[in-house]
Amino acid sequence: MVFSSQVFVFYFLPLVLLLYYVLPSRARNGLLAALSYVFYGFANPSFVFLMFATTVINYGCGLAIAHGDSSNGPAKRPSSSRRRDKIAVAISAVASLSSLAFFKYFNFGMENYNALMQSLGLGHLEWETFFRITLPLGISFYTFQSMSYTIDVYRKEAAPCRNFIDFACYVAMFPQLVAGPIVRFREVSKQLVTRKHSLNRFARGVAFISLGLAKKIVIANVCARIADACFDASSLRTLDAWYGAVSYAFQIYFDFSAYSDMAIGLGLMLGFVFPKNFDSPYLSLSITEFWQRWHISLSSWLRDYLYIPLGGNRKGVRRTYVNLSIVMLLGGLWHGASWNFIIWGAIHGAMLSVERVLGKKSLYRALPRPLKMGITFFIVCITWVFFRTGDLPAALHYLGSMFGLGDAGGGDLIAGLIYQPYYLLFFFLAAVITWGLPQTWDFTRRLRWREALVCSALLLWSLVVLFSQSYNPFIYFIF
Repeated sequence: MVFSSQVFVFYFLPLVLLLYYVLPSRARNGLLAALSYVFYGFANPSFVFLMFATTVINYGCGLAIAHGDSSNGPAKRPSSSRRRDKIAVAISAVASLSSLAFFKYFNFGMENYNALMQSLGLGHLEWETFFRITLPLGISFYTFQSMSYTIDVYRKEAAPCRNFIDFACYVAMFPQLVAGPIVRFREVSKQLVTRKHSLNRFARGVAFISLGLAKKIVIANVCARIADACFDASSLRTLDAWYGAVSYAFQIYFDFSAYSDMAIGLGLMLGFVFPKNFDSPYLSLSITEFWQRWHISLSSWLRDYLYIPLGGNRKGVRRTYVNLSIVMLLGGLWHGASWNFIIWGAIHGAMLSVERVLGKKSLYRALPRPLKMGITFFIVCITWVFFRTGDLPAALHYLGSMFGLGDAGGGDLIAGLIYQPYYLLFFFLAAVITWGLPQTWDFTRRLRWREALVCSALLLWSLVVLFSQSYNPFIYFIF
């Protein structure tokens, strides 16, 4: 089930809100947990069992760490307790990551193993199997989220959750279940026990949903048609290739930020305050700043649970660059089982290292602000090509078209499709919103009659368009 569907908007969400506000507060977490499992299992009920298993394992590991905890602090605890804590957090990490690795990378591993055997002339060692793994929706998000809970309890940065219903609600909560933001337990632990419900908070939630739905249906889906036409073409002229690449940059930004907006809005309607996940990333003046603005919950997760444990920047310059590269390579792999995602992460890791090497005295930092912003967006657009294309040859072919190295035959036919006035209008509208208008978080901070009128009009427009569109999942659903 997706937020931008008639089933969700007209049936599921009204039912959730009705039951939620009718029931007493002590029963609401149980209701949210149950309905979140219905939401998650709507497409494939078997996925529910995997998420439930992940929930049980991490809940149990958290209790194991909490058992016999001493108020005197970890330094004065018996060695047996410290060993138990390490075993518990190891079980959580191994169980969570092995599940993620199996479901997400089994097919990728088999394909590369067979390709290697074939290239070495050892075809008889190939593993021929009809067994193919279906990727559960949102497994990357709820795995990282539940695993971070156990790690935080181990680090004494979060109190253990002793109520299983509350913990199940935290892991499965449908607003941010399948595409984030990745919410830390310590950010919502108190809200799971008691939270504030008010008309202002509910209204702001509706505004978030209205703007998010418009981003997805009105902007992202139109930019997707331009991008799809360009990336599916066998030949492109240089201008057309750049038009398609920038359209995809708009598509993925408005698509993913739309989901985050709607997740935050749904949380507000249910009394939860989720963290901000986007901060106008295309206004960034460097790739370093881009990762401080894009998918903030993932960036901070990788920093706190991977980069810093690896040593961060505390073990010398070379080790810092190695750590950055490892984090971004794994960040790319987190997005999908493909060499393209690994290359995408590697390029970003390399740019982060280059910017750290150049430092404050670099020519890049001395450039005018608009030029720095343009260079950063230029680099981001190039990396999105690897993100969008299906394999490395397709990515290199498209990049060749962007830099005038491809076959431009048939360009007139594609141009007649992608430069329609309707597409151009929404392409420029996306640009105006990206670089000229406030982000949703700021726009909804004070809901006066003008903001309310804009949100109402956009919601109505989105609902009308929704009836004419087929199934349109969010891009990050596949991660």
